[in-house]
Amino acid sequence: MDPDGGFEEFYRNSRQRVVTVLYALGGDRGEAQDAAQEAYARAWQRWPRISAYDDPEAWVRTVGHRLLINRWRKVRNSVVAYRRHGPQPAVGPPSENTVVLITALRQLSADQREAIVLHHLADLSVAEIAAQTGVPTGTVKARLSRGRRALAALLDVTLPEEVRNA
Repeated sequence: MDPDGGFEEFYRNSRQRVVTVLYALGGDRGEAQDAAQEAYARAWQRWPRISAYDDPEAWVRTVGHRLLINRWRKVRNSVVAYRRHGPQPAVGPPSENTVVLITALRQLSADQREAIVLHHLADLSVAEIAAQTGVPTGTVKARLSRGRRALAALLDVTLPEEVRNA
């Protein structure tokens, strides 16, 4: 017995017509091909039922056309939203402090940089960092301590005593 129940033959015999119809309806060959591919994938998932229809190709064309319409709606809605809200406000250049900090962070080892960023920017605890990175909490603490000292030296900052002795 044919495992796909004749789907391959159906696909081979109808794909060009379906893509042509969707292309004519939508005006974009790439979109037509994408919609046809999705429609055929859906037909294949439901093939035992769809193969019993009088015209399975009509089902695929209808699904493909609906997919095209949904894509047009998404594009239209995004244009409407763009017109309503306007473009995103321009983001200014990073501050001098940000540039200096990023430059200093790049000079740390990857492990120290990861620990510092996760702890101080992502607000993760030492235990959460250990779980995420798969290292013991003591290792995270050591990376934080060494990374802070190295970062302070790179930034020419004096660390508070409680941080220096951590």
